[in-house]
Amino acid sequence: MQQAPIKSFYFEHGPKAVILLHAFASGPVDVRMLARYLERQDYTVYAPLLTGHMTPDFTDIILQGSPEKWWQDTQAAIRFLREKHFSQIAIFGISLGGIFAAKALEDNPDLVGGGSFGSPIVRKRQFSVHQTFMQMAKANFSRYHTNEAIMTAKLDWLDQNVDQLLTRIANFTVTVADALPKINQPYFIGQGLADEIVNPASAGLLRDALVNSQVSFHNYPNASHMITVNQAHKQLETDLSRFLSKLYE
Repeated sequence: MQQAPIKSFYFEHGPKAVILLHAFASGPVDVRMLARYLERQDYTVYAPLLTGHMTPDFTDIILQGSPEKWWQDTQAAIRFLREKHFSQIAIFGISLGGIFAAKALEDNPDLVGGGSFGSPIVRKRQFSVHQTFMQMAKANFSRYHTNEAIMTAKLDWLDQNVDQLLTRIANFTVTVADALPKINQPYFIGQGLADEIVNPASAGLLRDALVNSQVSFHNYPNASHMITVNQAHKQLETDLSRFLSKLYE
């Protein structure tokens, strides 16, 4: 029996709204624990599912998704909350999601603030995503009990095609990095110092590029990439709560 695809989630609570964007090849589960924490702090939280992600077929990420579509998803998330009459909206993202959170702040000065967690917005010798992507793809096909021959064929196809998408993401990210001086809102940076995907030094470069923003910078020693769910998550939640309380004063 196949599991149902994971969807976006929306926790409506207080009058202050937060958008949380998930990582590449993953889904809103990345930020669900953080979202529940923020909900308990009286925030409304929306975490959209980015196009092509978390379906039974991992090739959908390449066949359906793209940086342009994920940017459209981000804009749609902002519209979703505005249509629900939220005027105070902040936006954050982990890894890939942080790239789109940054672009949203560049293009939407009415957002009150935001930030990124373990996000390669300003690149410094990035580690390879290819192998991690392939491991995640195999685990996803197994979770959905995909026929072994079909899984092998799809994994071969992904192995040959994912680098093209990664290049498109990298090129898109350059345009976001170039526009970072447009961000005037307060910006939160969280970075695990044992990050196996994003070079931790990238966080410092991001901070330095935010020349017109008041930056709240946080390193998490011994923490790997997914700081929203790993050993750093409680400290991240505390740090982000303090940041938001000042943001919404």
